[in-house]
Parts: sequence; structure tokens; C-alpha cells
Amino acid sequence: MIKTAVFDTKPYDREQLRRDSARDQISWRFLEVRLTAESAPLAKDARAVCVFVNDHVDRPCLEVLAAQGVKLVALRCTGFNNVDIAAARELGVTVTRVPVYSPYAVAEHAVALLLSLNRKIHRSFNRVRELNFSLAGLVGFDLHGKTAGIIGTGKIGRIAARILRGFGMRVLAFDPFPDAEWAAEIGVEYTTPDVLAQHSDVISLHIPLAPDTRHIIRRETLEVMKPGVILINVSRGALIETAALIEALKSGQLGGVGLDVYEEEEGIFFEDLSGEVLQDDELARLLTFPNVLITSHQAFLTREALSDIARTTIGNLTALDSGKPFVEDSVLT
Repeated sequence: MIKTAVFDTKPYDREQLRRDSARDQISWRFLEVRLTAESAPLAKDARAVCVFVNDHVDRPCLEVLAAQGVKLVALRCTGFNNVDIAAARELGVTVTRVPVYSPYAVAEHAVALLLSLNRKIHRSFNRVRELNFSLAGLVGFDLHGKTAGIIGTGKIGRIAARILRGFGMRVLAFDPFPDAEWAAEIGVEYTTPDVLAQHSDVISLHIPLAPDTRHIIRRETLEVMKPGVILINVSRGALIETAALIEALKSGQLGGVGLDVYEEEEGIFFEDLSGEVLQDDELARLLTFPNVLITSHQAFLTREALSDIARTTIGNLTALDSGKPFVEDSVLT
């Protein structure tokens, strides 16, 4: 029996993991608290911990886990910027992730944000509920014939590009490792970041968070963008410098912003704060703009994606005892 402490869980996590592990020898200990060095003792007697995007798996946390006999940190996400990989390797703790889970879910959500922003769906929905059927201020633009910029052409970025090509858009792309064959197949043009910024009516981010991509969207890059551009981020919040984003919205440089992630989302996203006063002033300011649409890190939240995450996580947990290899491309240490 593999004792596993699952941190930062929600009902959909618990339901999916229980359902998909019915035939496996896993003893789940579901915890709503996020994993930190302070909460790590809650993993006592567990051989593995399962964590999500806002858990802090730094060296102090890993030292507590390793001292308690934890052998595996199983991330139920793709990004691993919240884990000290070098410390885990040094302490002999294996770290796995979910290398891919329904990239369609995230790409489709990016396009949903774009469509809602452009056609003012969020504003018209609220109006009609108040019996206001006026169309004033709800003018959008045809995506057909416009230019979209895709930053990052991994699995998700490629699907987003294909969807936008289906709307009849010209698609520019930037990636440090361009795939000319794929681009030629669907009609995507690789270019430089500056050219992409200057010509795109829509820009969508599909890159991981790393030291060299943190605040890749900042005052200098926003100033280069085509005035009135719609910016979409479904990747990681810290790709965008929030203060610069607010200034670009106030000046009118940005025509709209769709965010499924936010750089200070920890303790806010995934939580019900409806009866409290929001303490994050920058997020509160963003929520006042009529041309900003924010969802709380839900791009991954489809039945298919949850199932993919559960299957990979369970596969890596059962590999601890079975002698079978970990899921392909999932091991980080």
C-alpha cells in the first residue's frame, strides 16, 4: 500500500484520483492546505506526496519530507518552477510531473477568453441579466483577416495556432526552437519577438515560467506592441509584470487582456473569497477594467484533462513499488 499525502486538493481532485485508482494499492491522505516547509510534517508516514502549482517544494520543505521518508514528489501539473530540483536530486527524492494533459483544454480556454473579450460577451451577459438590452459599447472586430501572435509553439501553442488559423487569421509565432515543417504544414510564420509584437492584433502566451521568461511581458515589450492588441495568458502569471500591464491598460495601449493566471495568485485563485475584502491591490485594480477578463486558473479544468492528470500521477505512484518504469517523460530527477 503506497501511502500518499495529497496537498492543496479540491473536490474534483479527490473524486478523480479515487475513481481512477480504485484498482491500485494507494492509500490517499487528502489535505486542503498547501505544501510548505511548515506543513510538510503533515506528510508523516507517507512515502509520496502529490502537489500542485502553488505548493512550495523548496529545499527546506524537501529536507523535512526526506527526513520523514518521502521518496516521491508527484506533481499533478506540467510546470515545475515551484520545486527545487537540485535539492530534490541531492536528497534522493524523485520528482515527477504530468508532461502533457489534454493540451486542447488549455488552448481552447485561451481562445474562449479571446472570443469573450473581443465580442464583449462578459459585459453583455451582465447587461441582459439586468434587462439592459442596449448594444452600445459592445462593438468587436472580425478575427478573420487579423493577425495573431503565438509565443511558444509547444503542444498547447500549436493547437491554439491551428484553431486561430481556422478562423482565417494570419498566425505569427516565436519559439527558440522553431519547427519549420510544422509551420509550413498549417501556414504559420515564425518571426522575431519584435516583429510579432508590432504586427499582431492578438498575442497569446504559451511558454513555461523560467528565470529568462519571468516578466517577459513588461513595460518595454508592451510599448513595442501594436496599439489595441488583445493579450492572453493561460500559462504562468509571472510571465507578465502586473504593474506594467495596468499602466498599458490605463494608457489604452492594450485593447483587452484575458488572464487565467496571475503572478500573485497563491492564496487567491482556487479559493472562495466572496465574503472577504480582496487584499491584493493590483488584482483589485485589474478587476475594475471593462476590457479585462480573468478566470482563476481553470484552463486545465476539463474531464479529459483531469483524467489524464490522474492516470499519470497514479502511474508514477504505483511505479514506486511495482518495479515498472515511471511514466514516459515525467521524471525530473
